[in-house]
This record gives sequence, structure tokens and C-alpha cells, in this order.
Amino acid sequence: MKNSNTISALTKITLPFSDGTGFLTRYTGFPSRHIASRPIDVWRPPSDLADSTIRYPVIYMHDGQNLFDPALSFIGVDWGMDEAMMRLIHAGRQPGAIIVGIWNSPLRFQEYMPQKPLMASGGQRILNRFIEQAGGAPRSDGYLQFLVEELKPFIDAHYPTLPDPAHTLVMGSSMGGLISLYALIECPDVFGGAGCLSTHWPIGEETLVDGLGAALPPAGRHRLYFDYGAETLDAEYEPWQQRMDKWLRKAGYREGQDWLTRKFQGAEHSERAWRARVDLPLRFLVLQGRLNETMWKDNS
Repeated sequence: MKNSNTISALTKITLPFSDGTGFLTRYTGFPSRHIASRPIDVWRPPSDLADSTIRYPVIYMHDGQNLFDPALSFIGVDWGMDEAMMRLIHAGRQPGAIIVGIWNSPLRFQEYMPQKPLMASGGQRILNRFIEQAGGAPRSDGYLQFLVEELKPFIDAHYPTLPDPAHTLVMGSSMGGLISLYALIECPDVFGGAGCLSTHWPIGEETLVDGLGAALPPAGRHRLYFDYGAETLDAEYEPWQQRMDKWLRKAGYREGQDWLTRKFQGAEHSERAWRARVDLPLRFLVLQGRLNETMWKDNS
């Protein structure tokens, strides 16, 4: 109850983007019982493009400060998520989605590293190495509790959302790709789709890939998108992604229908590269979700 009262007193500000492409709503210190408070950015399609009765899918995205504004982004290039969503709206003649950007914290690696595969039998070597490198054990289960128990109920209560799993998506890159897949695996009745760009498999090697692959929810009710480049850090990802692809096939996921993996020649590990290709996961996750929305109702 104390946390609920704190949330109700949140500071909310409207901010224009430094590049003049639009604006968003920022909650400057969103509280949590599970993780440290942090800013949360919310972008929604412009009201003049839709009537007030429309409800939207929601995409929860990690590393939120890199999504909308180059002035905040890690390398001075943002993902351009507002422009990408507007392209999707105009090309698909549909209302788009609300994007919730969750800022990372100094504990980013600990919060984004999938916890259960490292805690399972055989994971001790990877866990010990991770603790040494990251300065502590994974905290991703607490991060997911924040998403599911605190942030999502708040967004659903204050914005015109479609709150069902088919329209609740999660997306990120690198470590953000790992936590996006982990979110769908751990909370399959909350998240219907996950976008995992340049997923940082090497940090957990086969322990992580196989642990997540063996835990995939049954095929047919979820959409998964993976990709990787061929330059800089992304050059290490192909064999690990191919290993995950085998798990997807084993679980019954149909490539091109409820699962995509794409390789981008010449693409490096950066916001610049993710910006250049983010339209593809958006089309796959949002538009395919609209096409398959009756699937959840039929199977519930």
C-alpha cells in the first residue's frame, strides 16, 4: 500500500525531443519495492491521428534513455522509436502502439541477466564469472516483478491500453534482448511477444542459451524476434543464435510466422544499427499481433 500511495504522487512532466520530432511523458522517479527507482518515459501516438475510443498495444522497452532523444542516448544516436512507430502507423493504416521506455540503472547487467539458468545445476561456473564481472549476482527476477506487478498495472490504469498478452510486448538490445526473452519465458501469460536485437548470448554461453531454450513456452501463442549484425561485438553472436534457433524449432515455433531470426551484414553493435532496422521487429510484433489477436481468446 505504501508503494501504491507513492506511485499516485509521481511527478509527471511533458518533454519535447531535442530533435523536434515530438514529445513524451516522463515519470521522473518511478518507485518500486523490487528495484531502485528510475525514470519511465511513455510515448503514445498523437491524439489527432486517432479518436479517443482506440486502445493500443504496449511495448515495454529497456535502456529507455536510448529510445527517443539523441541528447540522452549513449552514443548520441537514439533508436528513433517515435519516428519508427509513425512509419508503422502510416504504412499499416492502423493506430500503432504505446511505447514505455524503462531507463537502465548502474545495476543494468545484474537486472538484465536472466537469473534462473545461472542458478540451476551446472550454472555455477557462469554464475561465479558473472558475479566477478558485474559486481554481484543477477537481479532479473526482481526487475520482472517490477515490470509485471508495478509498472504494467500503472500503465494499464492511466493509458488506453489493450492489456491482454497478445498486445503486451517487450523489447531490447544486447543485455536488453536477454531480459526481453526472459520476461516472455517467465511471464508467458503477461507478454505475448518479445523483440531481442543483438542478443548478448556470450555472457552466459551454452548454459544461458540452453537454459532459456529449454524453458520456452509452448509454440502458438507467442511471437519472438531475434537478430544480429556481423561487425564489432555482434560478430560473436551467430553460433549462439543458431543454437537458440534449434531450441525454437524443437519447441514448435514456425519461422516466418511466430518466430523470426535475421542477420544483418555490415551492422555493428550500436544504437545506430538498431535504429536502422527496428521497423522490422515492430512490423512483426505489432502487426502480427493484430492479425493473431483472436488466438488468445480462442485458446483461453
